[in-house]
Amino acid sequence: MSAGAKLMGIGVHRASRVVPNSEIVDRINSTDEWIRTRSGIVERRWANDEETVEFMATNAAREAIAKAGIDGSQIDLVIIATVTHFLQTPSLATKIAHAVGSTGAAFDISAACAGFCHGIALARDAIKGGTSTYALVIGVERLSDITDTDDRGTAFIFADGAGAAIVGPSETDDIGPVVWGSDGGNYDLIRQKEDWMELVTSDSPGIPHLVMDGNPVFRWAVFTMAKVAQETLQKSGINADDLDVFLPHQANLRIVDALARAVHLPERVQVADDIIHNGNTSAASIPLALHAMLADGRAKSGDKALMIAFGAGLSYAAQVVTVP
Repeated sequence: MSAGAKLMGIGVHRASRVVPNSEIVDRINSTDEWIRTRSGIVERRWANDEETVEFMATNAAREAIAKAGIDGSQIDLVIIATVTHFLQTPSLATKIAHAVGSTGAAFDISAACAGFCHGIALARDAIKGGTSTYALVIGVERLSDITDTDDRGTAFIFADGAGAAIVGPSETDDIGPVVWGSDGGNYDLIRQKEDWMELVTSDSPGIPHLVMDGNPVFRWAVFTMAKVAQETLQKSGINADDLDVFLPHQANLRIVDALARAVHLPERVQVADDIIHNGNTSAASIPLALHAMLADGRAKSGDKALMIAFGAGLSYAAQVVTVP
């Protein structure tokens, strides 16, 4: 057993194709200004044919392992959060574990955009409980595969990428307790439009697409996640003044800004805004955002960061972490 757990290294894979709003607007009868005003997005990244979820997850994992200073064979738990690995079984995690040299337990979780925070919570508890020593947690998505480019409500939002973290033992609890839950009464607000069985047996087989009821999601996210953020701070024994970094899921820049105001963050707290240039990458968005903030100096090792995410279901999770 370990007294605590910590983030040891962050790795990412950013999809190679940069897609500006100008490539989106004609199909959805929109404008660059409308997209920026509604979401904050200027451009997003979509994967090319070679950038499969496996490829992106492996690249992100290898960087995280290198930054953590461990060997892949030391990893005894691999958790992958994704909704775009199209094989129901076996899990993507087993392939990634093998790719990085691990023979540990490996499984996928489906908690949509909240998946990475769920994975970090599971890894923390496994390490504190003595079940695991080093865990690899990955959020990876190819949302471009399930985006309807003619849907005015979603075509401009979703993107691709992968983010990974190594979680290991610590003498102090550098990953705080999770606050998580779900609101199944709003199950249909963000959803896969078509059922796989219906599609494959139809006269025109295809891939299912995501749909979202944007305005109710916005209201729910700001109201509910503000309460979850406060509860997370209280459970961690700190307040907003103790934070250095705010890492919300990159769903929408308007939601990010509204949450920052609702939590009453001091002006000095750095707020993630990766969505501007990378779009909404679902389970990958928080590690991608943290990696960018470490790269440009807005976050530094030892900072206190509040991670909070919500997604389809509606599921959510949040925790306070020390930046590796």
